[in-house]
Order: sequence, then C-alpha cells, then structure tokens
Amino acid sequence: MTLSKKTQRIRKFLSYYAPYKGLLIADLFSSIFIAALALILPVCVRYITKDVLENGTENILATILQMGALMLAIIVVQTGFAMFFDYKGHDMGAKIERDMRMELFEHLQKLSFGFYDSQKTGQLMSRLTNDLLNLAELYHHGPENLVIYGTQFIGSLVILLHINLKLTLVICLFLPFMAIYSFVFYHRLQKAYARSRSRIADVNMQAEENLSGIRVVKSFANEELEIKKFSAENSYFYQSRANIYKNEALHFTVIEKFFTQLITVAIIVVGGIWIAGAALDVPDLLVFILYAAYLTSPVPKLAFMVQQYQDGLSGYRRFREIMDTIPEIRDAENALEIQITRGHVEFRNVTFRYNEEQDYVLRNVSLDVQAGETVAIVGSSGIGKSTLCSLIPRFYDVIEGEILIDGINVRDAALCPLRQQIGVVRQETFLFGGTVMENILYGRPGATADEAVEAAKKANAHEFVMELPNGYDTDIGQRGVKLSGGQQQRISIARVFLKNPPVLIFDEATSALDYNSEKAVMDSLRTLAKGRTLFIIAHRLSTVRSADRIVVLTKEGIAEQGTHEQLYALDSVYAKLYNTQDL
Repeated sequence: MTLSKKTQRIRKFLSYYAPYKGLLIADLFSSIFIAALALILPVCVRYITKDVLENGTENILATILQMGALMLAIIVVQTGFAMFFDYKGHDMGAKIERDMRMELFEHLQKLSFGFYDSQKTGQLMSRLTNDLLNLAELYHHGPENLVIYGTQFIGSLVILLHINLKLTLVICLFLPFMAIYSFVFYHRLQKAYARSRSRIADVNMQAEENLSGIRVVKSFANEELEIKKFSAENSYFYQSRANIYKNEALHFTVIEKFFTQLITVAIIVVGGIWIAGAALDVPDLLVFILYAAYLTSPVPKLAFMVQQYQDGLSGYRRFREIMDTIPEIRDAENALEIQITRGHVEFRNVTFRYNEEQDYVLRNVSLDVQAGETVAIVGSSGIGKSTLCSLIPRFYDVIEGEILIDGINVRDAALCPLRQQIGVVRQETFLFGGTVMENILYGRPGATADEAVEAAKKANAHEFVMELPNGYDTDIGQRGVKLSGGQQQRISIARVFLKNPPVLIFDEATSALDYNSEKAVMDSLRTLAKGRTLFIIAHRLSTVRSADRIVVLTKEGIAEQGTHEQLYALDSVYAKLYNTQDL
C-alpha cells in the first residue's frame, strides 16, 4: 500500500470520530486528568515521608491528616473522571459501531449479484458483527489508552529525572530491550490475530449454512457428517487461538513477570547501595519505586492494548475490503428515470459470461418480445435461460450487445425505477420471517392491507391464508418454513401482484411443486400475465404449451422459436425435448 493510500485510510478511520468530536474531546480530557491526578499521589507520599516525617514540622498529625484529605479528594475526582470516560467513552464507541454497521449494510445492498456469487454469507455476517464490535472497543479505548499511558510515562519520567538522574538511567537501560522484544512479538501476534479472525468467519459460515439447511441435513440423516465438518472448522479456530495465547504468553508474561520485576529489583538494589553510601535517602527511594511503576505500567498492559489494536485494525481492514468494493452494476451518469409504458423488450446480439475464467453462457443472442407477449424460454439445464432473463433487470450486465425496454437501453436506466417495474418469481422462493401480511406488503411497502388481500385473492392465496391460525397475521417462520412449497409460491406471486409491474419473469417457479400446487400457481400466473409482458423459464414443457411464443435456447444460441404446434411440427430440438418429457 502506498503512503498516500495509507494516509487516506487513516483519515477515513479518524473521520468516524467527526460526529462525536465533543464527546471525544471530553473523553480525552478526562483521560489526561486521570493520569495527571495519579502522578500527584506519589508527590503527596514524598511530602509526608520526607518533608513532614524526616525533616519534621509543627502539627505533624494535622499536616498528615490534611494531606490524607487531599489524597482522598484526588481519588474521588479521579474516580468521577474515570466513571465519565468509562460510560461515555463506551457510548461513543457503540455509536461509531452503529454508524459503521449501517454504512456497511447500506453498501452491501448496493453490491451486485456477481459479488455475492463469490462470497460466503457466514463471513459477511462476521464482518457485520464481530469485526465491528472489536472496532468499537478500539475507537473507545485506543485514544484514551494512548493519552493515559503516554501522560503517565512522560510525567513519571520527568519526575524521576528530577528526583535522581542516575537511578532513572538505570531504569532506561531496560527499556530498549523491552521495546525490541515487544516489536518482535507484535508482528507475530499481528499475523496470529488475522488468522484467527478468518477462522471465526469460517466457523460462522459453517454454522449459518448448517442451520439454514437443517431440514436437508435431517432428511439425509447427515447430522454426524455436519458435526465432523463443524468440528474441523472449530478445531482450526481453536488452533489459531492457541497460537495467539502461546505468543501472548511468550510476549506479555516475559514483559510483565520478568522485565518489570527485574526493574523493581534493580531499583531496590542500586538504591539500597546508594542509601548506604548516603547518595540517596529512603523517602526518595520509596517515591522512586512508585513512579517507576507508572513508568513501566503501560508495558504489562500491552497484552490488552495490542490485542485490542490488532483485533480492531484487522476488523477495520476487513471492513474497508467491503467498503472499497465498487458495485459492478450501478447507475450511469444522468441515468434515466425509466417509465415502462408498453413492455416491449428487445435483445440485440447479447453476449455474456460470469467472469473471465468461465466460458460464455450466451453468444450473439437476439430476441424481440412484443408488449404484452408471453414468451417461454426452454432448453437443457445450464444452457443460460435464467441468465438471459437476469440481464433484463440488470442483475448482471451484458458483455456485448444491448437490451432495450420500450426502446431504452437498460444500461441507461436508473436501477431502482427499472427493477421496481419488473416482477420476478423464482424457483427458490424466499419469504422473510414475519407474518403473511408483511411478506405480501414487501411487494409494495406503501400499500394498504386491503390492497394486499386483493393481491392474495388474485394469486389464489386468500383461501389458504384464511385457514391459517391467525389469517394474514400468522407468523410463517424463518423463510416461510411453516408453509408448503405451493403456498410459499402463491405468497410470492401475491407479492408481485401487489407490485403490479408491466414486465414479469417467471423463473422455473413450478418445477418443485406437485400437480395441484402447480395448477394453482399457473392459474395465478395466467391472471397475473394479462396485459403484461411475461417471460416463463420452464423445464416442464407442458406448462408452456399455451405461451404466445416458445424460444428454444442451445449452446449455439436460439435454435428455434414459435408456438407449441409450430415447433412440434418441425420435429427438431423442441419436439425431442417435449417427447422425452412426455415419456
């Protein structure tokens, strides 16, 4: 990463403090006061032990009590500041976390299908949750730890130099060795934390995948297989954490238990020798030990600080990876607010592939679909039927050629208005957790309950909905698991009825249904298709016999097109497909 990019990233990192500048300043001032007040306490101890007790003064008892009252007041004020920055500092971190999570979620909504084709849901969830939680801790504790420990280190160093220069230099002899030792393990821990973060994302992914597909797991009695798969990911995560703990032990335990106590021993031994030689007095040695603790106290706390910085910065890098991903499909400059009045759809020499590593799915496909026409797209599996229709609402962009709706190139149309006027019913019906009413209203959030009920009636869904325990207020479970496949499809069709789009795409939506469910769905579809341009993608050719036109897609492109009777009479590709299914 170049210096300019690093600078930009740092500025962007700091920019999240901007809405809370006042809170940040108050938090930092509290930290400064806490550190400064802590430095005053040893001065009070020195005053009592040296100026009062050793040198003697009038009213010794009163003076000691006065100093005790002052020290108590300092502790009370220090506690007040600590309570403020502990509460408000965490609150600031939580607000930044909220803002960043919202920003990330909004950006995820903008990313194209191509992005999600190569991503794992569990890992994206980890970036939305764990990564940002660690970032919140960094945004809170990062600045205040630097201020507190920095103030204590510099302040205690200046005071120690004032008390005894030579003894301070004895302490300073140890600091380079501590710094070098910390530097070496810093880089080891950096890699270990990054590996651990990746592993926990894999654990989340495995768990999310298993829980989403738990019915498939149970239907195949593959619980043991899933346990083994999860156990493997869980073990990898444990190994990554064990590696962290090993490096933390080698780093922080040596720093805290060896170096810091070695410094204390050195102060006592050297100070004792100098006291014996009358070069130092006991009160100064006592105060020196207290301030030396402030000087070295940040080092043992590196265990917490480094982990926090590593977790936070690793999370921020992963956050930026998503935020820096530019949506492949986005509005062109001066994009048109398209208004589809007719629904005339034209493909002109369309060529497409998903990425450069894969073969072309479509090559030079041209197709002219008139307004209000019902066109069925048929062909063998994987030939590109769904892909062709996914290009209409720009879920993907063509590599070559163009797609026009009412004479307007879809690339020139604003995405939101374009997609609002195209209805899609997929084979994999997705219903959201909630009630039947909430799922139908998803088609047009501003619609009324009466309009939703009317849409359900047109979709042949009203009758079965009224038989549910609470009618339209019945909770259907996550992804609609409490409904049958046919019921789910009719709810999804009702959603499209409510949307009322001029162009419809019906993507193999009945392939997994039984005869009765399929008949109900197809009846709903015929009602929905009146006066609209309809694309039907189907494997069951019996469901598309009544289409105005059937288009047969092969690897070479469109092999033939016409009505069922025309194509069957040709006794070619379509006839062979139809006869195979009829058998």
